[in-house]
Amino acid sequence: MHRFSVFVAFLAFLLVVAGAIVTSNDAGGSIPDWPLSWGKLVPPLEGGIVYAYTHRVLAATVAVLTLTLAWRSGSRLAWMAFGMIVAQALVGGLVVRVVAPKVTTLLHACLAQLCFGVLVWNAVGAAAGARLRISGPQGLAIVFLFVQTILGAALRHQIIGAAPHIAGAVITTIIVLWAVVPVMMEHMREAGALLGITAFQIFLGMGAYFSRAVDTAQPMPWVVWFTAAHVAVGSMAFGAAIVLALVVWLGRHSEGNVGGMAIA
Repeated sequence: MHRFSVFVAFLAFLLVVAGAIVTSNDAGGSIPDWPLSWGKLVPPLEGGIVYAYTHRVLAATVAVLTLTLAWRSGSRLAWMAFGMIVAQALVGGLVVRVVAPKVTTLLHACLAQLCFGVLVWNAVGAAAGARLRISGPQGLAIVFLFVQTILGAALRHQIIGAAPHIAGAVITTIIVLWAVVPVMMEHMREAGALLGITAFQIFLGMGAYFSRAVDTAQPMPWVVWFTAAHVAVGSMAFGAAIVLALVVWLGRHSEGNVGGMAIA
């Protein structure tokens, strides 16, 4: 069950990345109907339809597997994740079927991140065989990293400017350091992973910002991949922070050192 939980969380991560690729390629409107695609189960796979349809297929797969995970494990977290997927699908359908405000698209992206985070939490709990909690500076790091994903999504959908996201990145980096440094020796692998991912995320953020400074009529490949990679690594940082917080909590409430027991 633990391995299946990790697999479902990984697919949820790929779903977030697929959504970022759709947005980066301006392919969100390439399929004008929902739940069918151009009135068919399988539309003509050309242009932006490829990205949008791949995203839909992956979303359906994650939904089915999450429902299976929740049914087999009886986990409240898994059921919560399934509810978020259903809500995310409905919001996504609303965006397609009606002229929805940009905040609806932002909600769609936030639900995707939340679902991924809950599935990571569930996977670590399945590995530990216990209900785990989040607290302390590690928990605060999770909150700030999630807020950064919201600000990043708002920036991608042109709801806000770059300044709030950049300011948030500075504050979030400080919070991550506060969460990582005190537990670095005890939980080297989890803390080191979060620190390294955060540093790489800063690099990708700079690349995404400067690549978008080039004014082009169509999304250029380097812009697409820098932006998609920035979203992907941001999700990885969010997941890594959840793993670290849970492992730290477990280490303080159980006998022995459990550093490194979480998702490999």
